[in-house]
Amino acid sequence: MFESDIGKDDQAKKMTRRLFFAGIAAFLAVPVLRRSPIVEASDTVHGTPGQVTIVNFSNDGKDLGRQTVAKILKTNREWLQQLGKNSFEIARLADTEVPYSGVSWNEHSRGIFRCICCDTALFSSQTKFESGTGWPSFWAPLAKENVAEAADHSLGAARIEVRCARCEGHLGHVFDDGPEPTGLRYCMNSASMRFIKA
Repeated sequence: MFESDIGKDDQAKKMTRRLFFAGIAAFLAVPVLRRSPIVEASDTVHGTPGQVTIVNFSNDGKDLGRQTVAKILKTNREWLQQLGKNSFEIARLADTEVPYSGVSWNEHSRGIFRCICCDTALFSSQTKFESGTGWPSFWAPLAKENVAEAADHSLGAARIEVRCARCEGHLGHVFDDGPEPTGLRYCMNSASMRFIKA
């Protein structure tokens, strides 16, 4: 009886070690598994021409009212020059940053998050919460008009992509596992936004 307990204990230690090393391997594989879009400095124009009504906000989160504005259209070359490689790949080519690597996932100051591409006000620190995912997470946008949602079937899963309504920049995805009062988790990429302290 005693010897079999020792055998079980040794087997449990081996299993724990295996899980530990498998966890490390999975973590290190994230950058390898991550889609790696090719940065093209082309003259291809992205976006849908037209106008959109958004809600303007001051940097301290005050609602300044609705405004109808032209949608922003630029070439890949122009976006790459404006954003740099990392933000271009994420905001314009719908890539995803590695969890816990973004500049604002752990931001706790008071302020708002604006689109890195066109400066549209997107989220407030007042709706930000710790989701444990490694990406900035919010239970609601500042204004529904400022974000657009679209079905995303990439990576073999049905998800809802979130984009900036004005420039169609990729922000992240929204899930239905967030806190009250909305029950939503807007899981965003830091590289698609810039934080402005109030």
